[in-house]
Amino acid sequence: MSINRPNEQAAQKHTADAACLRGIRALENEDETAALHAFKEALTLDPQHPDANANLGYLHYNRGDVIDAEIHLRQAIELSPQCAEAHLNLGALLTTSKRYGEAEAVCQQAIACRPLSPQAWSNLGVLYARQKREAEAEQCYRTAMSIDADHLASRFNLSYLLLRHGHYEEGWSCLEARRWYAPLEDKLLCPRWHGEPLQGKSLLIVYEAGHGDMIQFVRYAQALRQQAPTSIDLLCHPALKSLFSVQCAIDRVHAFNEDIPVREWDYWSPPLSLPYYCRTRLDNIPDTIPYLRASAEKVAAWAPRIPGEGFRVGLVWKGSTGFENDADRSLPALDLLVPLGGIDAVRFIGLQKGAGENEVPSSASRALDLINLGPLLQDFSDTAAIVSQLDLVISVDTAVAHLAGALGVRSWILLPDHMTDWRWLTDRDDSPWYPGVVRLFRQTTAGRWEDVVIRLHSALSELAADLAARN
Repeated sequence: MSINRPNEQAAQKHTADAACLRGIRALENEDETAALHAFKEALTLDPQHPDANANLGYLHYNRGDVIDAEIHLRQAIELSPQCAEAHLNLGALLTTSKRYGEAEAVCQQAIACRPLSPQAWSNLGVLYARQKREAEAEQCYRTAMSIDADHLASRFNLSYLLLRHGHYEEGWSCLEARRWYAPLEDKLLCPRWHGEPLQGKSLLIVYEAGHGDMIQFVRYAQALRQQAPTSIDLLCHPALKSLFSVQCAIDRVHAFNEDIPVREWDYWSPPLSLPYYCRTRLDNIPDTIPYLRASAEKVAAWAPRIPGEGFRVGLVWKGSTGFENDADRSLPALDLLVPLGGIDAVRFIGLQKGAGENEVPSSASRALDLINLGPLLQDFSDTAAIVSQLDLVISVDTAVAHLAGALGVRSWILLPDHMTDWRWLTDRDDSPWYPGVVRLFRQTTAGRWEDVVIRLHSALSELAADLAARN
C-alpha cells in the first residue's frame, strides 16, 4: 500500500491540505489514531479532497476496514483519475478480496498512470500469481526489477514463484530480498553468516516466520555439523524450545522471549537463508529422515492416553489464523472429516492446538470416536511425544505436518488449490523435503475439500486394510 502526498507548498496555504499533511506525518511516526483524525478533519473541511480520501482509504485498509477503504479509494480515483497511489491501493484491496477481474482493470490503470512504477508491476504480478497465470506473473516481476533492480517486493514475490517450480538456484537468491528478521539484526552484534567456513566458529540460527518454517529448516544444523563448528545454537519461538533442546545437532536453545548474550557467537543466520548459502537444489536437499526426535520422558508420560491397539491417526484441521492464506488452507470445521469415521481398526487422536481446538462438535467427536488431546498440549515437545507414537498424521498445511515428517512419521497433508505454499512444489503428491514420509492431497477445485476427503477415505481404508492383513 502507498501513501498519497499533497504538495507541501500548497499545504501551507490551504487548511485541508495542511490537515492531510499532518495525517501523513502521523503515519510516518506510526501514530494511526492521529492520522485518522487528521484525514477526517481534511475531509470535513473539503469533502472533495482527493489526497485525504486516498490516504484515509490506505489507513482503513491497513486497519482491516475493507469496506470503508474501498469507498474512500474509489472516491479518490473519481476526484483524481490519475492518482496512481489510489489505483495501487485499490488494486491490492481487490486482489486480497479475490475480486480478480476488477483488480486486473485497476492494476492496469495504475500502470497506465505510472508505467515506470515497479510497485505497480509487482502488484499486477501478485494478482496473476494468485490466478495461476504464472508466466505473466514472472514477466511482471522481471519488468519491475528491470525498472528498479533493488525493488525488494518484486524480487521477493518472484522467489515464491521460482521456488514453487523447483528453480532453487535463482529462487533462494531472490528470497534473500525478505527483511522479516530486520529488528533482530539490529540487536545482534556478531556478523551475519554468508557461507564462510565454520570450522572452529560458532553459529546462532535465529527465528523467523512460523513454527513450521523453523521445524523444516532446523535440519540444516545437522548438515552444518560437517564443517566442524565449535557450536550451533538456536534462537526460536518459545513453543519450540523444549522440542529443539533434545536434538543432538543443537548445542543450546534460547527462546526469543529470553535475554540472550548478543556478543557470544561468531556468526548468526536466519533459517530460510541456509538453503541459499548451502547451495540447496532439488537433488541435494538435506533429506535424512528423521532429523528430530521426541523426549523419551514425554513419550512415556503421554503413552497412557494413546490407544495401544488399532491404526492410530492424528488429526489437525486448522492452521494459525494469522497466516495470510489461512482461510484457504484450513478446513472450515472438523465436520468435513467425519466421512473418515467407521474405517475398521482406525483410531483418531485430535492434535489441534490454538484455533479450532475447542471447536469439536459432539457429533463429529462421536462419528470419529475422537480422543481429543489438543487442549492438553503445552508445546511442540508434547505434540512430538504423541506424534512419535502414531501411525499416521492427517493435517492441513501447518506446523504439525512438518513435525510429523521431521520425526519420520507418515504424514498426509491437505493442500488448498488457491495459493498453495511454494515448498510443496507443483503437480506432485510427494515431497523431496520429507522423502518416503509425506503424501500430498491437493484440492482440484479451489475451496472444495469434499473431493479431497473422498480420496483420503479411499487411501486410509486401503492402508488400514493392508496393515491389518500384514499383522
